[in-house]
Parts: sequence; C-alpha cells; structure tokens
Amino acid sequence: MVKKQLNILFVASEVVPFAKTGGLADVSGALPKALKERGHNVIVVMPRYYQIDKGTLTHVEGSLGVPMGPMGELWAGVYTTTLPESDASIYFIDHEQFFGRRGLYDDNGESYSDNDNRFIFLSKAAFQLSKMLGFSPDIIHANDWHTAAMPLLARTRFVHDFANAATVLTIHNLQHQGNFFKGGIDVMEVGWEHFNPMEFESFDRLNLLKGGIAHADAVTTVSKRYAQEIQTPEFGFGLQDHIRAHASKLFGILNGVDYDEWNPSVDSHIAKSFDVGDMEGKLACKRALQNHFGLAVRDDVPLIGFVGRFAEQKGIGLIAGVLDGLMQQDLQIIMLGTGEKWAEHYFSEAAGRYSGKFGIHVGYSDALAHQIEAGCDLFLMPSLFEPCGLNQIYSLRYGTLPIVRATGGLDDTIENFNEAHRNGNGFKFEIPTQEALYYTVLWAVSIYYNDKNAFAAMQEKAMQMHFGWDDAAAEYEKVYRYAIAKRHVEQLQ
Repeated sequence: MVKKQLNILFVASEVVPFAKTGGLADVSGALPKALKERGHNVIVVMPRYYQIDKGTLTHVEGSLGVPMGPMGELWAGVYTTTLPESDASIYFIDHEQFFGRRGLYDDNGESYSDNDNRFIFLSKAAFQLSKMLGFSPDIIHANDWHTAAMPLLARTRFVHDFANAATVLTIHNLQHQGNFFKGGIDVMEVGWEHFNPMEFESFDRLNLLKGGIAHADAVTTVSKRYAQEIQTPEFGFGLQDHIRAHASKLFGILNGVDYDEWNPSVDSHIAKSFDVGDMEGKLACKRALQNHFGLAVRDDVPLIGFVGRFAEQKGIGLIAGVLDGLMQQDLQIIMLGTGEKWAEHYFSEAAGRYSGKFGIHVGYSDALAHQIEAGCDLFLMPSLFEPCGLNQIYSLRYGTLPIVRATGGLDDTIENFNEAHRNGNGFKFEIPTQEALYYTVLWAVSIYYNDKNAFAAMQEKAMQMHFGWDDAAAEYEKVYRYAIAKRHVEQLQ
C-alpha cells in the first residue's frame, strides 16, 4: 500500500525570505510550502547565518553534536520558526565558526576556504537534528552541491537511522559543483573507496555534486530543457558524461512562481492594478516607470525592461554590444541590477549619453522589480544559459512580452511569435550572438508598432498562462514516489 502522507527532510543552504543569493532560495522557500499544502509533513533545514536575527526565532532546547571526522565532534545550537504563510517548520543550524560571517559563501567575491567543511557540517547536522526531533524521513531532499553529500551519508555514516529514506538531489545550477581538496572525504567519514571517477573524484579533487548525482535515488533539475542541456558539452561543465550515465533517474521539473506575490491585480508595489480584462492600469504603470527613470513620458513608444544580475551568464555582454544600435531606434530601455563592475560603469555612462531613452538603477529593489514587470511592454532575458528563470514567468503574468534566448526554462516557457498564425507569448532567438539579439529586439518592436492587435492578443495569452507551485509540487511528489520505490527494490536485492 502506498503511503499517502510523506515525511520530507528538505535541506538547503539558502531559503527565502531568510537568506538569498539566487533561485535556489526561491525554490526552497516555496516548494516545501506547496508540499505541505498537499498534505505532506515537511521540515526545512538551513544555516543560521548572522544576517538572520535569532530574536525572531524560537530556540530549541539542547545542543546538537555533529561528528566531523578528524575535526572531532562539533556542537551547534538550533532555532526554529515556520515558513511565511505556512505551518511548515524550518530549523536553523547555529554555529558561529562556520556561519557567523557576513556572506553566505564568500566575502566580496572571495569564496570562503572552508566551504567544504561548512556544508558537510550542515548536511550532517540535518541528520542529527532529525534524530533529535524523532523525525523519520521517507524522503531526504538535498539541493545543489552544498548538501550533495547527503545521499551517500544516508547509506554510510548515518545508515543505521536512515536506511529506509529515499534521496532526491536537485541541481539548480550545474556551473557550481563544490570542488575541494580531497581530504573532505575524511570529514565526511564515508570511506576512501568512494573517491573514484564514478563517484566523488574529479581531477584528484573532491566534487560534491558529482558524488551526489551518483548516489541519489533520483536527480531533478529545474526545467525539462535544462535536464537535456546538462547532458551536452555546452552546458555540462565537465559533468555531461557523468550525468548521461545517470540519465535514467534524471527529471526536469519547471519551477513555479508565487502568484500571491506576482499578480498585477493585487500588487501593492505598482502605480495602478490591472488584469487581463482591464489593461488600463498597465498604461499608468508605464507612465510612472518612465517618470521614475527620467525617460520621455510617451504612451506610444515600446518600453523594454531588464531585471537581473550583471553577469555573463545573463547575456549582459550581448546587451552591451547592441545598446548603441538599439538607441538609434524609437524605443526606450530600463535596467535594474548589479554585478560585474564593467557593466555597472558601462550602463551608468550610457544612461548619461542617452538621457530620456535609457535608464538604470544599479542595485536591487524588490518594489522596482515589480514596477518594471508591470510598466514595460517587453522584457529582455538573453541568457547564455538559464536552468529555469523566473523573471520571464513574472513578465508573462504582467503582460510584458519576453525577448529570450531559447535555452533551459526560457525555451520551456516562451512560445515564439508565429507571424503566419499571429500567436505566441514572446520572442526567441537560438544562437547567443549580438546580431541575433539585435534583430530579435527589432522584430518585437516592429510587431509592437505595426500589428497592435497581434501584440495585444499575445499579452492576453501570456497573462492567462499558469506556472504555479501547485503544479511543480505534484511533479516532485511523483519523483518522490519513484525514488521510494527504487529504494525499496534495492533493499530487497
């Protein structure tokens, strides 16, 4: 008989709203809530970084002893609360030596030299916490390299208490794999027989993500297209052959978005609410946005937005390469983001040269991100690779048509405009070149000016699309059932 309610131990290095550097935190804050709503018993475990005020948390009595091999047994405190708007519990591992620092993984771009020990500690602490709470998981859900040691730890160091638990590892971004000095094997206490090219060894170094892929009962990533791409040299970052060897247990599940937060009909950040049946408010949002950035306030010009990191992965070099050409056209562009210093300086200088047509905010503002999604006509996302992407999905809900490179989740969510049938929900290009980006933007702008009925129909279609966490959670549940069945079969052998 299939157990209906599952006990799920969900472990991640960052969780919204407590700590965030990227999409991992969004998933870790939303998926456990959606699983809880489906009737499962979920506990989330993360570090208590010192940016998280323990005064807002409840202290759990007692101390947690965590075995760390040659480092001996280290002790941690535990705090708890619930995820916002949910009764799913989240536990924070409090250890000053490892987590009492300014950054999550680095300080001013320089990675902490002991990141391997920090996150092996988190992984082991999650097992110890489960024992302390008397929580017996059916599923251990690890995320990215930070907790990728957990599938093997469940079969070795902690096998006596977790032999029946199935393990799932989610890859949010394959570029980051957790490559360290091989001595981490001793800290893991798993035995040197696991340091080989089929498991944790990579060029005589410890690769945590590689080992996690080998030992997890199931591996997921954050879109169907990305699950295919990471098996190729272009997107595999050296692990493509290893991933292909484990492709039978690899699943692509598109991330969901929180429509309670990203919804133009109830968004408190925007100038005027609107929805698919009444788009008048979108024009008010556009005017407010033009005013904010010091652009010419015009209803009749296409306003194009960008929100994201100024990083090569996000196609920022492509945008820089076409900006001067685009500024010769009758259009406006605004950008919100921070990242590589050359990009911050280049685009800031361009805002002076193209006053009234181009605006930039260096930094991040959640309110301004909402206002850009609401007020723009088109949204730029020319990523070189994009495991899932969320901004293009936000854009769809706000009737802001995305211009994207056809990669990862961008390809899965955006349907290219078909001029013959006059349908679609955005504009795509395949090859990541300046020329391809430039002419795709001009194509989108030409539809805006010359086929307003088709543009409005695309907006209507986009706003009615749904990518909720309820859909994603149902898919994860299927993977959990698969992993449990696979584990059961292996135990019988």
